[in-house]
Amino acid sequence: MSAALNPYNDIQIGDATTDTLGFYGSTPVVQPAATAQSAVATTAITTLATTPTATDIAVAVNSLISRQSANITLVNQLRSDLVTLGIIKGSA
Repeated sequence: MSAALNPYNDIQIGDATTDTLGFYGSTPVVQPAATAQSAVATTAITTLATTPTATDIAVAVNSLISRQSANITLVNQLRSDLVTLGIIKGSA
């Protein structure tokens, strides 16, 4: 730890991403890093016209599917990282 344990100092656990850390008896590991941790795009979803064409609908649906897939990938990666660190168990 880089600072004294008192309420008036910042507390930093580990001085580098290569330092290892584990919780609740888990094996200490380096800071989890993966491309799947990248932020999911937050661009606006295109609003469909009052009478959209089949192509418009297909484009919108494919966009939603792509975003949902990205969200699932991110959530699964974050879950894996939390389990690896021992912060959550991951299963009963």
